[in-house]
Amino acid sequence: MRLCFLVEEHYRHDGMPNAVIGQLTAWGHQVDVVRPGGSLLRMSEVVDAGAHDAWVLKTVSGGPGLTLLEAAAAAGMTTVNDARSIRGVRDKALAAAIGRGRGLPLPPTYAVARPELLREIPAAEYPLVVKPADGSSGRAVHLVPSPGRLEEMLPGLAGEGMLIAQPYVPNAGTDLKVYGVGGELFATERCSPLHPDPAVRERRVPLSAEVAAIAAQVGSVYGLDLYGVDVLLGPEGPVVVDVNDFPSFRQVPDAAARVARAVLGLARAGGSTAPYLRPHSSLPLSIPVQASAGAGDSA
Repeated sequence: MRLCFLVEEHYRHDGMPNAVIGQLTAWGHQVDVVRPGGSLLRMSEVVDAGAHDAWVLKTVSGGPGLTLLEAAAAAGMTTVNDARSIRGVRDKALAAAIGRGRGLPLPPTYAVARPELLREIPAAEYPLVVKPADGSSGRAVHLVPSPGRLEEMLPGLAGEGMLIAQPYVPNAGTDLKVYGVGGELFATERCSPLHPDPAVRERRVPLSAEVAAIAAQVGSVYGLDLYGVDVLLGPEGPVVVDVNDFPSFRQVPDAAARVARAVLGLARAGGSTAPYLRPHSSLPLSIPVQASAGAGDSA
């Protein structure tokens, strides 16, 4: 198969997706890499219909890669993930509206175009978590304990564009990252970006049936096939605080091979079997007890 990977400069030397590209190449597939943030793009010609079996996006939010992926989708080509689904989670304000409307356990979410409008949030909602609506990788996530502290932080928030604010979910200082790949779910525990503790090391952990059901529902609601879900275990149960398309898949056993097989499967099937905003349904996802597929398996 011939695949096109859109890779932002931020991920130029990153293990993900480079390891996936290497695995696909080792299996005999042709992979073309386009770096949308570092190339002059002639948009009238960049998407050559039929030249690739699938286009795969690994870029930062707000980068130009999603525009190219959407252009490929508009030309009728297969994209991984579905381009509309990616747009739906990269805008965190939109993602919150979609998720809450479809029954996901997300916190109430405020969105503002100007940071001074955050003053209108009732004091009873504090402490707040404030972050850019197009943020990624934990960038510019702030814990705001009080309205007074918000006033001090407003100048620093001025250049972040659209912001979202959510009531802080009390937690033990760690969160769960659940990865969905190839019909399987994997969970890792890591230090919360709001409570940095160098002593807390990321590690793979068992996945409860409750959190697994929520993670599967996330994939269904947003129409994602390769994704990550950040979950906090709050006093009232699990809460989804972020959703990512094509995450790092850290701690997932044989991650490169698993992701590569998933990409090939989607390319052969013509993309997601259930597009953006799929109906509520039970998905055939499994929770592996241990690594089962070797990285050397061919596909």
